[in-house]
Amino acid sequence: MNQRLRVAAYAVCVRDGRILLARGTADDGTKEWSLPGGGMDHGEDPYDTVVREVEEETGYLSEVTALLGLDSVRRHHPRRLGGGTDFHALRVLYEGRVTGGELRPEVGGSTDLAGWHPLDAVPDLARAGIVDVGLRLWRERPAEGRLAFGG
Repeated sequence: MNQRLRVAAYAVCVRDGRILLARGTADDGTKEWSLPGGGMDHGEDPYDTVVREVEEETGYLSEVTALLGLDSVRRHHPRRLGGGTDFHALRVLYEGRVTGGELRPEVGGSTDLAGWHPLDAVPDLARAGIVDVGLRLWRERPAEGRLAFGG
């Protein structure tokens, strides 16, 4: 079985009761909101990744204010001709603060829209799971930097 590891960094930017999100296309072709962020380039520090990705996807300059934690997800992706891929995503989540720039959609990238959403409206959004993970880490701030699930 093919194995694939993807390391990515995401920002939880909350301001005045609103969260900054970027909209992209899910694997099934539907549009969904996500935290601004994305995959690390080889040799890139995750801190630099998240700052770069926030700017690329939203137009905003940002700074990291805290490391919220890590999220590790593993999935099996079947292939049409048999076998499959054992996919492992390691996601570094930071708290971020906008320091400049202007809100705009990404040009030529994986997202098509960026915007601020009221925190109480997030449950009604079509969204990637990383949004819920990021908000839980932001709210709970677990000392060990990971969430306990199932309770």
